[in-house]
Amino acid sequence: MPLDPYAKRLLWFVFMGSKGGLNRIRLVSAIRKNPLNANQLAKELDLDYKAIQHHIGVLEKNNLITRIGDKYGVTFFISTFLEVNLDVFDEIVTKLEKSK
Repeated sequence: MPLDPYAKRLLWFVFMGSKGGLNRIRLVSAIRKNPLNANQLAKELDLDYKAIQHHIGVLEKNNLITRIGDKYGVTFFISTFLEVNLDVFDEIVTKLEKSK
């Protein structure tokens, strides 16, 4: 399947081109392993609940995660769009790890 240049630009911007990208990478990596709710994410990533809510909003706005459930029972999953473009996400994570 040919690479979507829009998807690549979007992922690079959300994860590397804006403040908070590293926390968004951590958040996506966590729910990629196991779908979690916001409170579980805050504990897992050792971040403030409000920070988690902010990053969730950014990721949802860009169609990178989806939610299932209502109110406190909302569980977050990676979106189909991100699943299709996981190779780009993994490329970003690899480049970030090499730059350390």
